[in-house]
Amino acid sequence: MTIVIYIFSGLFLLLAAALVFTWWQRRHPGALLLAATYAMASALALLLHTWWPLVIGFLSAWSLRLMGLDPGAAERKRKSAG
Repeated sequence: MTIVIYIFSGLFLLLAAALVFTWWQRRHPGALLLAATYAMASALALLLHTWWPLVIGFLSAWSLRLMGLDPGAAERKRKSAG
């Protein structure tokens, strides 16, 4: 189970790095919130050696995306309206 936690934590860190890069290019505040969510979930999972921070982090990031805070939401809204 430990190797699974390390793999998913690594994926979450990659997602966080990609979202920080996206924030740096577009300055979308939702990208920074998502990056912080993924990074904190990954760090907690690695520090506590448990899987539940990853699940909570994923659900938190998903709820942020449902609220429209993902960087692609504004572009999709602009395309569908225009």
